[in-house]
Amino acid sequence: MKYILWFLRIVVGILFIFSGLVKANDPLGLVYKMQEFFEVLHMGFMVPYAFVFSIIMIAFEMLAGVALLLGFAFRVFSFLLLLLNMLFTFLTAYALFTGSVKECGCFGACIKISNEATFWKDVALLAAAIILFAYRKRIHPIFGKYTGTSIMVLSLFLAFGIQWWALEHLPFYDCLAFKVGNNIPEKMKVPTGPGIVTDSFASVFIYEKDGVKKEFDQNNYPWQDSTWKFIDRKDKQVRQGNAEPEIHDFVITDYNGTDQTQNILTTPGYVFLFFVKDVKAARLDNMDRIRSLIPAAEKFEIPTYCLCSSPKEDALPFQQAQGLGMIPFYQFDGTVSKTAMRSNPGLMLIKNGTIVGKWSFSDYPKSISMDNGKLSWK
Repeated sequence: MKYILWFLRIVVGILFIFSGLVKANDPLGLVYKMQEFFEVLHMGFMVPYAFVFSIIMIAFEMLAGVALLLGFAFRVFSFLLLLLNMLFTFLTAYALFTGSVKECGCFGACIKISNEATFWKDVALLAAAIILFAYRKRIHPIFGKYTGTSIMVLSLFLAFGIQWWALEHLPFYDCLAFKVGNNIPEKMKVPTGPGIVTDSFASVFIYEKDGVKKEFDQNNYPWQDSTWKFIDRKDKQVRQGNAEPEIHDFVITDYNGTDQTQNILTTPGYVFLFFVKDVKAARLDNMDRIRSLIPAAEKFEIPTYCLCSSPKEDALPFQQAQGLGMIPFYQFDGTVSKTAMRSNPGLMLIKNGTIVGKWSFSDYPKSISMDNGKLSWK
């Protein structure tokens, strides 16, 4: 039993540390996913607390993994680990059997696995957690009290420190469709090629007889039987495909509702896009850099547009208060803004529709220069 317990400790411990690190790379990804779960579970009152819960959960995953490997305070951590696995199993089961959540986000945006695979993974982890909890008295610390405590404290600082850095700047590694190097118009196209399956639909005919309505497919509908009365025809999805563009709902409109998406994305050369998801929650750090960047960009004939997800009555006062009257403010979907820019606000530089730079509110360029048609910044 000793070797089985060691095997489970190593596997579960490393998996939890890895899972926590992947999520810590992009903490806001878990925040948005947790908000989605709260909404589908009809727990909207919990949405404002999703940020705090997410940060703590990520840190605890990493800390619990370290504690499992060290055998530190194992009676406490084995119980907490069991509770966490029960929660994960419930959430992934809900996502799988209800279909209300497309992806559970258990490994963040960088590693996507199906809801079915995630559920069975959590079932296996829950079984391991039950065994470790049942035999918790047999597991002892591998280090002394002070050494073990020091490692745990260091792990705690590391767990929160990684998340703080990602929140202040941007994810260490961008796994989303709006990463540097991607062409937005290309990512908006429906993919084609091997392995791509389109949605499949079949015609359904509804007939009525003796007050009873019945559905028929196109091979057996009673079109020659006068005792059946035709009521309606509809298309029914019979196969879920995967031919979905990586970027969808990317629509930029002015406040009159006129679509400006293609005008902006097809602008020759460079374009700065200033994303403001929520003006009321926007960080105002380094706004002086944005105000000085706009006229500097204009000297090189580079336009700047603000893509704001707040309503007009909130966006226009923000525009005036921050001295941004020299650039147009456009409306942009808030959900897409969360994916395009993991900071509020944030700056993106595109060239002929391709993303060449992204900065959070902490890292706006201090200056820009142009050499032989190539823009550089520092």
